Amino acid sequence: MKRVAKVLAVLLGALALVLVLVQAWFFAHVLWWDRHDPGTTSVMAARLEALRAKNPGAELKHRWADYDRISAHLKRAVVSAEDAKFIDHEGFDWEGIQRALEKNQQRGKVVAGGSTISQQLAKNLFLSGERSWLRKGQEAVVTVMLEAVMSKRRILELYLNVAEWGEGVFGAEAAARHYYGVSAANLSPAQAARLAAMLPRPRFYDRNRGSKYLATYSERILARMPAAQVP
Repeated sequence: MKRVAKVLAVLLGALALVLVLVQAWFFAHVLWWDRHDPGTTSVMAARLEALRAKNPGAELKHRWADYDRISAHLKRAVVSAEDAKFIDHEGFDWEGIQRALEKNQQRGKVVAGGSTISQQLAKNLFLSGERSWLRKGQEAVVTVMLEAVMSKRRILELYLNVAEWGEGVFGAEAAARHYYGVSAANLSPAQAARLAAMLPRPRFYDRNRGSKYLATYSERILARMPAAQVP
């Protein structure tokens, strides 16, 4: 029994060390990206791989835009649509999560996520699109790291630059040029609201730009934008 206990202790110790090293790897990247702009993300890499499976020469549309070079209309639109309490929470909107759980229970399937911008950024930077408790747990840990290290301004800047906005389209600058032929700095309120409305299903709406729901949702976002608080 002593031998078994010793082996178990060694195994548990090794597992704990691995977990610490993994979290240290995530934290080191969060520290780096607080000061440096990421060239790619986990989601971008996955999308590029999928595109190249069909077309080996495929490339993503992505161009970095500094915070001050992104329209204030888009910032307000995204916060209105994705995370109205972005300025106030510390990474998690517990009321939003509760509402999402209740909505999912009513529908009998997952139709709402309740994720904040910080949580979505954690997923986009590091994680896969799989749905599992392990992935959600890691997302929560990275979200805490992001909120501890970065300002709200930096979190929103990163999110706007890595969010998926269409088939192979990532970031506000590429999205503005892809859909409207303008820079991210020159998006109008209506254009910004429509881009924000696309975020839950960007590739679908890229293919279905005439969607009535997209138009209706864009109008709702546009009406809420003046009240949005952004860093």
